[in-house]
Amino acid sequence: MKSLRILSVVALTFLSSAVFAQSKTDKIKVLGNCGTCKHKIETSLKVPGVSSAEWDKAAKVLTVTYDEAKINNKQIQKKVAAVGYDTELFKAKDKVYNKLHNCCKYDRTGKTSETH
Repeated sequence: MKSLRILSVVALTFLSSAVFAQSKTDKIKVLGNCGTCKHKIETSLKVPGVSSAEWDKAAKVLTVTYDEAKINNKQIQKKVAAVGYDTELFKAKDKVYNKLHNCCKYDRTGKTSETH
């Protein structure tokens, strides 16, 4: 009985390690200005695979934790750009950016390498 208990603990330890091994946290520069931006950026990442997303308004940095088996950094940045916010890799489409509230219209001089 004691060996069964020990075996169970070992098995659960390995199982939990495997689950957490796929979790990754990245910091991504995301341009924006205000609380409305924060809400839209974070809400855009309420998708399968993302366990948390928090945008720091002052630093303009999104901290996102996600399951690499379900979503990747590039897909995350595309989702943020799709709601109007430029990231390190993707520039939001002008049509989407132009629909943002006036308080949300940030300086778009941030460097991007691709257009969404």
